[in-house]
Amino acid sequence: MPPTAPDPKIELHVHLEGTVRPDTLREIAKRNDYALPDDLESRYEFRDFAHFIEVFELSAGALQRYEDFRQIVVDYAAEAAAHGAVYLEGIFAPGLWRGLDTDEVFSGFCDGAKEARELHGVEVRLTPDIPKVYSAAEAEKVARFSVAYKERGVVGLGVGGLEFPCEPFARAFAIARDEGLGSVPHAGELAGAESVRSVLEDLAADRIRHGIRAVDDPGLVAELVGRGTVLDICPLSNLRTGAVASLAEHPLPQLVAAGVRCSISTDDPAIFDTDLTRDYEAAASLGLSPRAAYEAGLAGALCDDNTHARLRQIGESHDWAGLEATPAKPPPPRR
Repeated sequence: MPPTAPDPKIELHVHLEGTVRPDTLREIAKRNDYALPDDLESRYEFRDFAHFIEVFELSAGALQRYEDFRQIVVDYAAEAAAHGAVYLEGIFAPGLWRGLDTDEVFSGFCDGAKEARELHGVEVRLTPDIPKVYSAAEAEKVARFSVAYKERGVVGLGVGGLEFPCEPFARAFAIARDEGLGSVPHAGELAGAESVRSVLEDLAADRIRHGIRAVDDPGLVAELVGRGTVLDICPLSNLRTGAVASLAEHPLPQLVAAGVRCSISTDDPAIFDTDLTRDYEAAASLGLSPRAAYEAGLAGALCDDNTHARLRQIGESHDWAGLEATPAKPPPPRR
């Protein structure tokens, strides 16, 4: 459980479909007459990354209506707030291939973000994700919907799944960028450093989700430092999917030592059996202090100036000294 008064946290990389805990997912599936396996939790022991994608799609399939999308944002904001979250950038896929009403999807997530702030005091912004299986035309459709909803909390556009190449999505990202949305693609999780360079060059990435394999190219690491690009690091996700063989082998310490700014996130907390406290503890065990993680999150956040100033004030007024004087412990083993 998180401490009584947790330190403030910023989370920039969390797939909202992957935040739904099993019991809640079962309730939503029941009201949508959607079949889930009886052994749902056991499916979360992943053989490989492809198996993870299968389980993610199985879980996301239960989410079908406006109320589902609204609910999961509010529910996760409540959970994250208990761990100290003050700002989140939530990811969601628009579900074009599932026959969903795209306006219903966007409206549900956007209304959930507004309610999350009202009920739980957590600022939530949204960054729709283009699955890499989408065509260029489908990607552009997502970009145009994202632009249409930017006054309701959409601040960026991402792309996920297979990480390389990215050229087919360049036009979609240009549409979003021309209307003031940020570029926040996945890269460098399982694919190599070349995928990180691709999103910098082809998608004009403002921030990179994962990016850990950049460590394999010292020139690229230096470029990330020079650009001030923030990497959204998800330590326990990387462990669960096999992106790293063990937490001790995670590239985070090398990236931090080189001067790369690294924020900390959960990725898919319900699926990976984690939470913000555990991922921040994992990062601290690798040498990234909670304050440094918060400041990197602040640097990478795509929010408006007023929200940014308020988040900065939270960080500057917080007493970090007591927390950072206590040696970090590695996270407990998976249950």
